[in-house]
Amino acid sequence: MISPMSRIRSAKRVNAFADSVFGEMTRLAKLHNAVNLSQGFPDFDAPVAVKEAACASIRDEQNQYAPPYGTKALREAIAGDFTARYGVPVIADEQVTVCCGSTEAMMAVMMGCIDPGDEVIVFEPFYENYGPDAVMAGAQPKFVRLRAPDWTFDPDELKRAFSNRTRAIVINSPNNPTGKVFTRAELEVIASLCLQWDVLAISDEIYERIVFDGRPHVPMASLPGMADRTVTTSGLSKTYSVTGWRIGWAIAPASLTGGIRKIHDFLTVAAPTPFMDAGVVALSMPPESYVRLAADYQSKRDLMLDILARHGFTAYRPGGAYYVIADVEQFGFATDTEFAQYLVKEIGVATVPGSSFYIDPASAPMTVRFCFSKKNETLIEADRRLGKLPR
Repeated sequence: MISPMSRIRSAKRVNAFADSVFGEMTRLAKLHNAVNLSQGFPDFDAPVAVKEAACASIRDEQNQYAPPYGTKALREAIAGDFTARYGVPVIADEQVTVCCGSTEAMMAVMMGCIDPGDEVIVFEPFYENYGPDAVMAGAQPKFVRLRAPDWTFDPDELKRAFSNRTRAIVINSPNNPTGKVFTRAELEVIASLCLQWDVLAISDEIYERIVFDGRPHVPMASLPGMADRTVTTSGLSKTYSVTGWRIGWAIAPASLTGGIRKIHDFLTVAAPTPFMDAGVVALSMPPESYVRLAADYQSKRDLMLDILARHGFTAYRPGGAYYVIADVEQFGFATDTEFAQYLVKEIGVATVPGSSFYIDPASAPMTVRFCFSKKNETLIEADRRLGKLPR
């Protein structure tokens, strides 16, 4: 056995990182045969045309390394799609880097654009990777809270977070875990501070096509003055129900692309070739398919909200993405983690404790996150099981 004093040990940088709560709750869901409303992946099929394109690419022997930064066809499809929808010119060869999922894209952006000692502003609650990404880049994350019921931020609190040490701010809209869709007015506040302090905006827009109630998705790069100081990350995973394919991308100002590509190349070399070919087909789907996608998810959201209301939860209506945050203090447990453990083991429904999305779980409101990217039958089974909750 290696001595505790040995130099053969994990690096110090990982000591502050917790294990992924998503993977743990999925493990518990399998162990207890629970309905898994924790991890954010669909339990229904991906579009047939997209799957067939991947199979065709494999049969055509597209099974070796792709160009490190993505096939030309996919990079051009990404650039063309972004420009067509948002009016922001994108040059594929100079600005688009295809990565192994948007998670790797975010890491490559952080490592490629942030120096040790810089500060990175992150809104909380936040997707669990943002803080560790900043730390691994040698930066210090600073957190600004979004508050229920509308998950708005205090502009004065945000202003106080900016300083001469601020290198970047991370925006995630539509937001995981809250489902918040940032309004143009809110983004303009953020943009004005980025311009004032000469700060980069890193905008995670992976849920950009899943918005409800007629809300528009406003890309940060589309705001005046922001195209040259915004890196946008997105990917295939959420829109096309292919979370296991790991095709994501970063759209960056040309001046930042080189650094992002170097980090990406050393991290993963390249994303999977056949799935890049399928991505070209995915991005060519007609506009009406995305209208149906948003409508289908809005229907699932409404079903989820109805289920939670009938079982005593106080849930916050999301404007996008496919999650619902619900208060659980009324159930009488000491912590939301304790309640989530009870829910998966005794009731048979897996969720994610809301406190896991905060830098200081003890200061977080008592909530859990429900994922509704599931078949209606799955949500109805969860409804049946939640009926076992004491009232």
